[in-house]
Amino acid sequence: MRDFSDISWPAADFSRVPYAVFGDLDIFEREQERVFRGPVWCYLCLETEVSKPGDFKTVFVGDRSVVVNRALDGSLYAFLNRCAHRGSTLVRENGGNRKDHTCIYHHWSYDLNGKLIGVPFQRGINGQGGMPSTFHKAQHGLKMLRVSSYRGVVFGTFSDHVEPLEDFLGAPMLAFFDRMFAKPVEVLGYARQRMPSNWKAYFENLTDPYHAGLLHQFQTTFGLFRQTQKGGTIMDDLRRHQIQYAHLDSDDLATVETAYRGTGVYNASLRLQDPSIVEYRTEEGDAGQAIYMMSLFPSVMFQRLSNSLATRQIRPRNPDEFDLYWTFFGYADDDPAMREMRLRQVNLVGPAGLISMEDGESGVEVQRAIRRERHDHSVIEMGGVGDIVDQDHTVTEVPIRGFWRYYCQLMGFGPGKPQG
Repeated sequence: MRDFSDISWPAADFSRVPYAVFGDLDIFEREQERVFRGPVWCYLCLETEVSKPGDFKTVFVGDRSVVVNRALDGSLYAFLNRCAHRGSTLVRENGGNRKDHTCIYHHWSYDLNGKLIGVPFQRGINGQGGMPSTFHKAQHGLKMLRVSSYRGVVFGTFSDHVEPLEDFLGAPMLAFFDRMFAKPVEVLGYARQRMPSNWKAYFENLTDPYHAGLLHQFQTTFGLFRQTQKGGTIMDDLRRHQIQYAHLDSDDLATVETAYRGTGVYNASLRLQDPSIVEYRTEEGDAGQAIYMMSLFPSVMFQRLSNSLATRQIRPRNPDEFDLYWTFFGYADDDPAMREMRLRQVNLVGPAGLISMEDGESGVEVQRAIRRERHDHSVIEMGGVGDIVDQDHTVTEVPIRGFWRYYCQLMGFGPGKPQG
């Protein structure tokens, strides 16, 4: 086992994080084993993406390709995208519909439940060759994940020991799903971007309300999010999942100008030629929360940014690179005006989004500066140190420490532990 004793966690409250965890290949491999293939439920897709029998979608859990499909009886299955014969990639398409899956290499085929159903020349040809009599197809199915769904959102796990999905999510997150997925959704489109930084730098960003009103001048200037607005963070009992929210029009311009004076972030002189991109239409139950976002450990965010609805899934590739996969959606009963609004507001986020473009760049700048550091640490103290508790404001980094605490629990890292 690799010895990580040179990587220190000096603060018991996780307010000091070693830069070494962002660039170490051995740590990355340990993450794949203990986090992504550990006792967690990872987001796979929306049920509407595999709505009909035979529908399938290729996704990722950590750096492993996984196929989700709906069987002929309507059940959902997920399996590692790897043929049980010689390890070839089994499904090469991003999605589609079929009654079975056949490997292009030697044409071993599997049903939608992951069972091996066909082996060419299993009995040989003219009495020659073939598989031995000890070979039984039932023993050579695909490596399956456990699958569970809540409110039409599909999760999978490699673990036999993780708690049921509802317990893993916890009451605040279930309430979020009850609200966001109260009615059927339809997918509006996808986006994908490759980030030259460590996946954890981006997850830090997702759980960091402190940056949101500083890095993003667009949303600060035009009022989508400011540190002066009413907002906060709600966490689950283990502080691994988080909901961040902010209330539109809950501040006044005098307060904004005073708070942001000298920062260069807020610029009241700027105007939009097309202000419709920041229009906000109240939806049932949102209580004026134009920012309402949930980050689920270890790799997904569900967002409402104004009226833009989306998931963002992190797909790690190596210590210095990950893919970010966006799924944009609306409700099946949206009227034409709302559907047009959601599509227009896609421009706020995604790879070239007026807001989220900076999030990608910030991770790049972090990775560039720290990737070879092993002995220095970040300072995560905004909002105070000590206990990791829910926040009733957004001038804080406390939620980030919740992510690191649970990460270390799974990885076997942390203050006072032998880092072996």
